[in-house]
Amino acid sequence: MRTDDLISMLSNQVTRVDRGAVARRFVKALLLGALGSLLLMSVVFGVRHDLASVAGTTVFWAKIAYPLAIAVGALLAVTRLGRPGARTGYSWALIVLPFVAVWIASMLTLDHAPSEERWALVLGRTWRTCPFNILLLSIPTFPAVFWAVKSLAPTQLRLAGAVAGLLASSLATIVYCLHCPEMSPAFWSVWYAIGMLMPAGIGAWLGPKLLRW
Repeated sequence: MRTDDLISMLSNQVTRVDRGAVARRFVKALLLGALGSLLLMSVVFGVRHDLASVAGTTVFWAKIAYPLAIAVGALLAVTRLGRPGARTGYSWALIVLPFVAVWIASMLTLDHAPSEERWALVLGRTWRTCPFNILLLSIPTFPAVFWAVKSLAPTQLRLAGAVAGLLASSLATIVYCLHCPEMSPAFWSVWYAIGMLMPAGIGAWLGPKLLRW
């Protein structure tokens, strides 16, 4: 076969790449996962009875913003990890900064509270169950996120799995905020963080198995 014939044959078999396929897959996965967590939360825990009143407070939206910011950073990081050679760049900062911000808010809250009330601010009323509730609500989001990441080509499977798990748990935490009665940054800085990091650890463990391609 002559070179010109080979080039002609190859050029005739070129298929158009759908550049929006990955984005649509992630949107579908995140929406379905979040909807699953919302339904699970409604059935198992229920929405807090005073949600309408607390939704008008700044601290409630700060509580929502905490896992939301982590989810944005995790989404950017995992999509970059799924492209060999792409740099994660500032996405790591977007993941870390919300944790740091809430820790600073926690320290300020405890510093201004009377000493006898500090442990109550950290433990709240639900410290024994909060991380496990977040883990439970991550059950719908976890496979959805991994299904989306599987469509990419990650090479650092353990790291990609950890970030995928963090994305799943941060989405679940956003949903959990609609039930959780705790309104202290001192509480979120410990128990929300543990709840989000547990699925991240599971993701790191399962990443090499689930994301292999």
